Amino acid sequence: MEHEDKPITIGIAGGTGSGKTTVSNAILDSVGRGNIAYLAHDSYYKDLRGLPREQRRKVNFDHPNSLDTDLMATHIDSLRAWESVEIPIYDFRLHERMDETERCGAKSVILVEGILILALPQLRNLFDIKIFVDTDADVRLIRRIRRDITERGRTVESVINQYMETVRPMHLEFVEPSKRYADVIVPQGGHNAIAIDMITDRIRNMMQGRQNQGQAPR
Repeated sequence: MEHEDKPITIGIAGGTGSGKTTVSNAILDSVGRGNIAYLAHDSYYKDLRGLPREQRRKVNFDHPNSLDTDLMATHIDSLRAWESVEIPIYDFRLHERMDETERCGAKSVILVEGILILALPQLRNLFDIKIFVDTDADVRLIRRIRRDITERGRTVESVINQYMETVRPMHLEFVEPSKRYADVIVPQGGHNAIAIDMITDRIRNMMQGRQNQGQAPR
């Protein structure tokens, strides 16, 4: 049997605009992108191409029901079994999946990012390390506005309306309470270099420990 140990699986959660991607990128750069299989929950939004365009805009994209969590859990299980997966590519302007997928090979570390991943037991129970990135609401809102205008073609008014109607209520109902499941809470988001260094050191130590264990005589 080529692999006796499962990969180390890490979940990074936090509110929209909290700095999850910044923390994830810092881990990827520090541990080595070649050692990590990266999955974003945002890639697993359900395909809405069967709905009229106007109806798509009314979907609550901050509720767990908007995401194909079953597929993501299946992909994590496959990666933990050292099998490659095909990750969906989501078009946020049209609210539908593209025909193409992105192949993700098995690695010694699996890094999963998303606002709801600690709120859902189906995902939460798969993580060896659970991280929550905690950032003030006003900072998160400003980042959300900038991102959605630049990357997703939204207007300021539409972003603010969505924030008040779904993002904030869903954050209070699902995201904020999931903080209690975290092993590590990172305040100040991606600007907390000390916390990020501690996390990456822990990951490298776990990787080294598993490598040494695999090399030990039997």
